[in-house]
Amino acid sequence: MKRLWLVFAQSVTVLLAVFFVVASLKPEWLDRRPSTTSIVPVFEAPPASGNPESNGSTSFRAAARNASPAVVSINTSKAPVNTPQSADPWFRFFFGEQDRSQAQTGLGSGVIVSPAGYILTNNHVIEEADEIEVFLNDGRKGVAQVIGTDPETDLAILKVELTDLPVITLGNSDALEIGDQVLAIGNPFGVGQTVTSGIVSALGRTQLGINTFENFIQTDAAINPGNSGGALVDINGHLMGINTAIYSRSGGSMGIGFAIPTSTARSVLDSIVKDGQVTRGWIGVEPQDLSPELAESFGIQQGAGVIITGVLQNGPAAQAGLKPGDVITRVANQEVRSVAQLLSAVAALPPGTPAELEIMRREGKSVLQITPGRRNAPSRQPPR
Repeated sequence: MKRLWLVFAQSVTVLLAVFFVVASLKPEWLDRRPSTTSIVPVFEAPPASGNPESNGSTSFRAAARNASPAVVSINTSKAPVNTPQSADPWFRFFFGEQDRSQAQTGLGSGVIVSPAGYILTNNHVIEEADEIEVFLNDGRKGVAQVIGTDPETDLAILKVELTDLPVITLGNSDALEIGDQVLAIGNPFGVGQTVTSGIVSALGRTQLGINTFENFIQTDAAINPGNSGGALVDINGHLMGINTAIYSRSGGSMGIGFAIPTSTARSVLDSIVKDGQVTRGWIGVEPQDLSPELAESFGIQQGAGVIITGVLQNGPAAQAGLKPGDVITRVANQEVRSVAQLLSAVAALPPGTPAELEIMRREGKSVLQITPGRRNAPSRQPPR
């Protein structure tokens, strides 16, 4: 009897020891309570602890934290316009009293891209403004100077004289693919800095009638008035584009927004800071996308080039021997499949520097040497 009692006591001791070890090291093994929030009984995992960024969370807090400090709000003002007619009693009789004493104001966003204080934004945000004030996310503000503008891409470069500026990291927009997650950061409707998320819906959007040179990133991240000039960033907080426009019937976001790629913005930034303006090539042609009928007559695939319907007399193209009916397939080793691609490829040519132009004629393929001229700045901004 004594031996049985000894065996029982030892067994209980071992079981209690195992219980305490499991309770200390693996308490979840003992928590087998069914969920009270589900109709079907399930076993719930214990509450998560620690930073969700380190345990597989899909939070974009790191991207927002990295990029937001470099995104600024831009307030513009324009002096009131006083005309002689406003003092004319007959003018007031027919058109009513018009209060022109108030300055016109505007709202937008911008992105700090350099410790020296350079800020990228849209040209339409600061166009014709008499005073531009920049508000940082840390509460500081300063008056910005316009370094240069490029209406053909709707970009502008500002500079603010402040120290210890937060600077965004420029990403590789050429590596973006449809479906990539992105964040839009800006100051919509003047409510304050806002971060919205979405994906890249499309790439290389053209023929929207927004700019002369169009190569937009399309996103469904919510972009609203006031977001113009703000940042489109990837999940690392790297700048992928400058938010520019939306498609909307109501004035608010409908899930179709457009951003200028960082590759374009960086090129404009470098040109303006270096030369004070953007210099582009020009050859003097009137191009047209290749129709299926024309492509068949030339024996090439549709979209394999751009047909020339007109050549400016004594222009660079005419001097190089280009003729109406020629199909341009390549400009300086860059394939062209649309009018937009041809425009961009020619614009990238340095004026005065000879370049090769590959063309297709009925008698076969040919290569011309062309010396582009300098593209003149537009007299007015394209309609939006």
